[in-house]
Amino acid sequence: MKLPPVVKYLLIANLAVFVLGIMLEAQHININSTCALYYWGTPMFYPHQLVTYMFLHADFTHIFFNMFALWMFGRVVELAWGSKQFLIYYMVCGIGAGLAQEICQMTGALHPLASTIGASGAVFGVMMAFAATFPNERLFIIPFPFPIKAKYFILIYALIELFEGGRSSDQIAHYAHLGGLVFGLVYIIIWRVMKKRKKSQTGFTYTTSSSNYDRGGDSFWTRMKQKAGGGKEKVKVTITYPDSNPDHQYNSRKQSENEEIDRILDKIRKGGYNSLTNEEKNRLFDASKK
Repeated sequence: MKLPPVVKYLLIANLAVFVLGIMLEAQHININSTCALYYWGTPMFYPHQLVTYMFLHADFTHIFFNMFALWMFGRVVELAWGSKQFLIYYMVCGIGAGLAQEICQMTGALHPLASTIGASGAVFGVMMAFAATFPNERLFIIPFPFPIKAKYFILIYALIELFEGGRSSDQIAHYAHLGGLVFGLVYIIIWRVMKKRKKSQTGFTYTTSSSNYDRGGDSFWTRMKQKAGGGKEKVKVTITYPDSNPDHQYNSRKQSENEEIDRILDKIRKGGYNSLTNEEKNRLFDASKK
């Protein structure tokens, strides 16, 4: 499967910063001193740290599991949502995770001099997006010998993080992970409400020729998000006639392409992304670039 652009460049950026940190450390330069996230009540804090901390990792294991989860869940979410929406969401979750960590330090739940690094908060938000978009997708998670639906997986994970955050001193930013989940959930709720209102106000416009329909104004990503989001909202449909577009061959070809993409999206909803053939995956990837 080809990597969509945002996930690809996030992987590259995280790996590049990790290698850069190793090189600077060999020169006795600690990149964490200026780019890790510190509590805003200390002189070590700078606003840019709410972004830069997401690209720093403590060791190979730390970055490996974060990037593996980003690759595993993020590529599917980006294809379903579109690159722009996914990037905004990723940054919101990452910054939200940092703010959650800051609030915990302010309230005394965490030591005020502790620093925070890692993409875990943003990645947990991506996992939330996957569970919200494909709630019934079955996942095989070690050590469980049976598949778990995505919606239950994210709920169990959130409870574990909440429990560990209240009792553990393992230097893992459990509250930042929860912050990424919560900010991601709020973002998804607001986005879906806005999308529902927009649909109810504007509806979809179809162009009809005889008994054939062409989705004139709908982009690939509009239909992708409608399918993947599982929305069953009633929409207002406005039917127009082909006076403004007499090119029936073009309409017919576009109709055929749209129907094929919709068939692939329905197949994802029923059987998951892995149920697609290589040809269908390539066709979906090519359509996402239009």
